Amino acid sequence: MTDKLPDSSHPTRTDTSRPAVAWIGLGIMGSPMSEHLIKAGYEVTGFTLEQEKLDRLTAAGGTAAESVAEAVRNADVIITMVPASPQVEAVAYGPDGILENARPGALLIDMSSITPQTSIDLAAAASDKGIRVLDAPVSGGEAGAIEAVLSIMVGGEQADFDAAKPVLEALGRTVVRCGPHGSGQTVKAANQLIVAVNIQACAEAVVFLEKSGVDLEAALDVLGGGLAGSTVLTRKKDNFLNRDFKPGFRIDLHHKDMGIVTDAARAVGAPLPVGAVVAQLVAGLRAQGDGDLDHSALLRAVERLSGAGA
Repeated sequence: MTDKLPDSSHPTRTDTSRPAVAWIGLGIMGSPMSEHLIKAGYEVTGFTLEQEKLDRLTAAGGTAAESVAEAVRNADVIITMVPASPQVEAVAYGPDGILENARPGALLIDMSSITPQTSIDLAAAASDKGIRVLDAPVSGGEAGAIEAVLSIMVGGEQADFDAAKPVLEALGRTVVRCGPHGSGQTVKAANQLIVAVNIQACAEAVVFLEKSGVDLEAALDVLGGGLAGSTVLTRKKDNFLNRDFKPGFRIDLHHKDMGIVTDAARAVGAPLPVGAVVAQLVAGLRAQGDGDLDHSALLRAVERLSGAGA
């Protein structure tokens, strides 16, 4: 990844022991993830729209850039972690975007959760510029990002995956190539389907248990130790118990992801009867003004249906 000579319009770094990384998007997930790379010894230059996030990056030992173009100009690896397809397209395309300013041979790893087709189109456009692309969305939420235990599902060429693996292993515990371009996004869509249905089932169980007068904490503990146990239940148990819906992964984003999986499943002829219902429940919660809450706030929707909540 670092054996390619940069073209003459890009300055040369003196330390090439590790690839230089540009990080675009320093939100709830991106900030802790970029900091793990800094701790692992990578030189990270970042750009995002919020000055406080840039200040956090520099405090952690990274370098703040004033634009996407500046961030990517001398990068070997470019990582994007932004909310959705429109934002990926905004930072990738155009005169100030990644494709026009990254050097040939750079590897673009998009870790956003977007449509599979957006990833396929991006890879094709980047190839014309001599830029390699992987789609590498993640699962694990804010906690997984902070603990560097994310599951990373990757689409793209095997050789590019092999080159990127040391970088990705600094961010996650499970790093798997799932197939060609777009495959990572397809697997992420399936992941979001499973997570949403699981949260909904947990929320319904919580309301059922409370209305039955059971000790909720004890009940969730024993359920977590049996076949009903899941990473979702483990991660979200305290959210349910404390009605703490500070966003680790916002309803707005899960609504977007349910739209992705619904459209992708329709395109291949895969029915999602339960997923379709949960997608509508997520949409309803968002319409009621809870889009900025954590997706565990599906509990609020169940409570409203049962007359038990606000």
